[in-house]
Amino acid sequence: MAEVVALALPGGPTFIQAVRDVWAAGDAIFPIDPRLPKAELDRAMAVVAPSAVIEADGQRRTCAGGQPTEPGDAAVVTTSGTTGEPKGVVLTHAAMRASALATGAALEVDPTTDTWLGCLPLAHIGGLSVATRAIITDTPLILQPGFDPVAVGEAVEAGATLASFVTRALVQIDPAKFRKILLGGAAPPPNRPANVLATYGLTETSSGCVYEREPLQGVELAFDADDQLLVRAPMLLRTYRSASGPMLETDPKDADGWFATGDLGGLDDTGQLYIDGRKSEVIITGGEKVWPARGEDVLRAQPGVNDVALVGRPHPEWGHEVVALVVSADDGPNLDQLRAASQAELPVWYAPRRVEMVESLPRTSMGKLQRTKLPG
Repeated sequence: MAEVVALALPGGPTFIQAVRDVWAAGDAIFPIDPRLPKAELDRAMAVVAPSAVIEADGQRRTCAGGQPTEPGDAAVVTTSGTTGEPKGVVLTHAAMRASALATGAALEVDPTTDTWLGCLPLAHIGGLSVATRAIITDTPLILQPGFDPVAVGEAVEAGATLASFVTRALVQIDPAKFRKILLGGAAPPPNRPANVLATYGLTETSSGCVYEREPLQGVELAFDADDQLLVRAPMLLRTYRSASGPMLETDPKDADGWFATGDLGGLDDTGQLYIDGRKSEVIITGGEKVWPARGEDVLRAQPGVNDVALVGRPHPEWGHEVVALVVSADDGPNLDQLRAASQAELPVWYAPRRVEMVESLPRTSMGKLQRTKLPG
């Protein structure tokens, strides 16, 4: 059996070398998001159950309770399930290689002239896949610890020609400096340059599998009776590691290899994919997932908050911004207080960006929040 090794490392040469070393040993990587508060990090570690962790000092330390994985597994990447609780998506070397080669073919990547720039969070597949596809295809890579417009400019001067961004980052740089840009997360902005390609994908598809509404090489699309998008492709996950057991060996694909994405959509008259939205109630803000119930539980415990609901409002850069609808007997807490309370227990993207005071929230006779009746 192989091991899972957590990487608590910033983006840079040390991270790249750690990936190479872990893979050379036949083990799988688990990139950790340094932005997570301890409680959230503990949940992720409990789900993935790595056998070891490599920290910023370069030392590899054993983790208690580590669980093995299958030979051939390359990475475990955490994502939120339908309940908002983290689960680990297990991706094989074959799946990540298929994704890297399909991307290379779509973008006509030439390792002798192209260089990838990676500056998105490595704990997310959108950031990790930039690094892994460069390693897999032996394409030059500039890997940065995070997004910074000045650093992006410096990477361009150093030869970066390809990059992956989210919309809020795209508006802070000059897209024309790159040969091609992959854009994920929030809805793409209108009138984007021709070299900026809107992508669709999931952690379970090893990153984007549809570019500009067209499936990549080897990717098949279908829809079930409820118009849920189904994907069949060589870059699909093998299984999940979840809170119900670190090794959940049930194949999430059906007998014919189709994976249910949880997204609703269809094909337009030209045969191109369109997505209407999630089957779930998740709010996507800046490419991050916000599960309203989890955020509401934290805010509802704050003094002066009698009731609260989180909604996503359209935002030109973030896709959606998180807005707290608050019921209070008095003026209630202000925005700064609610943001501080949220960030103390949850990732920063859960923190509301606006607060609106309301007289009441629509609930059923059983007390369940009627989200479809909330002002959106």
